[in-house]
Amino acid sequence: MWAVVVAAGSGTRLGAGTPKGFVAVAGRRLVDWTVEGASRNADGVVVVVPPVVAAAPTGAGAFPPGTVVVAGDATRSGSVRCGLAALADADDDDLVVVHDGARPLADDTLYAAVVAAVLAGADAAVPGVPVADTLKRVDPDGGVRATVDRAGLVAVQTPQAFRVGVLRAAHADAPEASDDAGLVEAAGGRVVVVSGDAANRKVTTPDDLAVVEALLAMRARSDGGVG
Repeated sequence: MWAVVVAAGSGTRLGAGTPKGFVAVAGRRLVDWTVEGASRNADGVVVVVPPVVAAAPTGAGAFPPGTVVVAGDATRSGSVRCGLAALADADDDDLVVVHDGARPLADDTLYAAVVAAVLAGADAAVPGVPVADTLKRVDPDGGVRATVDRAGLVAVQTPQAFRVGVLRAAHADAPEASDDAGLVEAAGGRVVVVSGDAANRKVTTPDDLAVVEALLAMRARSDGGVG
């Protein structure tokens, strides 16, 4: 099984002055935490990094032996396609998980759950957590148009699992979407949701970074490491 870790974002909203995946958190680069988890659950890992990082004299820096590092694209979907291109020798029946480099807290249980769902016959499997907040649809000027019934709604996370051939087909015409499962769904594939994890937070803002750093430190202490 392969993992594609997408860490090609600029991190503008984070305001760190450096690509988001390469911001220091809990003593390491953010992407290092994510790649460590992916490496535990996959036979091979492809890390998609910003082109400016890939082109730097020192490249993307040290990753675990065997990790494939490729330059990404201007969009998330384009960056996933860059990662898929590195899997040219993979069979269509092989499994692949796509994971956001900015989600360093995905645990082995999440990987196992999405993979099991695909092995059971789904075309794609994603973790999801119930939506707790009231949702409102608003106009561009902020006026409320409607309150959305949140029953049956979930917030979707990564890692997301697929057969390599299914993911290739979903990306064949270079479409764009906020996640890969959306592309499989648009192509008529069957997407299932497994239980996600509220701690599997994506780093987007400085507040997210602070929370994730605290959670990583707690996890390190619980594992007997130095927090």
